Amino acid sequence: MAKPQVVVAPVLMSKLSVNAPEFYPSSYSSNYTESYEDGCEDYPTLSEYVQDFLNHLTEQPGSFETEIGQFAETLNGWVTTDDALQELMELIYQQATSIPNFSYMGARLCNYLSHHLTISPQSGNFRQLLLQRCRTEYEVKDQAAKGDEVTRKRFHAFVLFLGELYLNLEIKGTNGQVTRADILQTGLRELLNALFSNPMDDNLICAVKLLKLTGSVLEDAWKEKGKTDMEEIIQRIENVVLDANCSRDVKQMLLKLVELRSSNWGRVHAASTYREATPENDPNYFMNEPTFYTSDGVPFTAADPDYQEKYQELLEREDFFPDYEENGTDLSGGGDPYLDDIDDEMDPEIEEAYEKFCLESERKRKQ
Repeated sequence: MAKPQVVVAPVLMSKLSVNAPEFYPSSYSSNYTESYEDGCEDYPTLSEYVQDFLNHLTEQPGSFETEIGQFAETLNGWVTTDDALQELMELIYQQATSIPNFSYMGARLCNYLSHHLTISPQSGNFRQLLLQRCRTEYEVKDQAAKGDEVTRKRFHAFVLFLGELYLNLEIKGTNGQVTRADILQTGLRELLNALFSNPMDDNLICAVKLLKLTGSVLEDAWKEKGKTDMEEIIQRIENVVLDANCSRDVKQMLLKLVELRSSNWGRVHAASTYREATPENDPNYFMNEPTFYTSDGVPFTAADPDYQEKYQELLEREDFFPDYEENGTDLSGGGDPYLDDIDDEMDPEIEEAYEKFCLESERKRKQ
């Protein structure tokens, strides 16, 4: 017999919609509030409200951060029975395992509600009901992995959702530390066994997706416990590549996964501590330095061991700066016929370039 739908009491709904429409995210609140303002008595059920929010997140995942708080607050005034909590969990589970690309959002939503829903009946809180639901699907993994195409597709969606749950569901210990659910770690290991034991293309593709998603975290967790599970999985993949009758493309995917794991799952180590470039540690330190010429026409740069001596000689040559101070003041009193003919105003672009040159020269001189 079908479960009766949970209908919110008119008094509660009037508080949540007519008097406080902000409880509904703005993008879909008008669908409800307009009917109440018109005096409509057809109040939405819990199922309708939750499903509408899930569809909204599917279409606009970026709204999660701004609207999840209001959603949870509304549910705390609405979900007050075991049946309502069970219905809420099932709606989210079905959305996360049936709508493409909603598994990540579904896992985030489950994590948030597991920490913010206030109801905690004897039958189990939200997280416990969710894990019980996942266990129901988990227990038929072997049959599902070798089932028909529709069954396998549904099974693969469950596998990837469980992977997202493992990464996103936070378990808070008694002393406040946050950990992942070990039971999900164990479950993922057995799900991989079921997939590799039935090496059809779609099963292997699902295994590759799961390992790309969770491989680095799983391996780190296993290593902390002194386990070699990832080594065993990689060995099994190599056996599948050699022996299984899977397609060439799938074998390529498996080999690339092995390569990814050999590169530490694509993770890179933090860059070494920054060191200011010096002539000793940077071979290109003098790459952009200007080239000068001695009186004999021999070129030299700042990289030359005798640079300071040669540069000083260059500055002291009378024919280089005749009768001019370092700041360009004419000391002879006589004007230069060429300079006198030049307009005092420089082109703006030339002036800007000249100022930059002077500043750079001054900076290098002080070094």
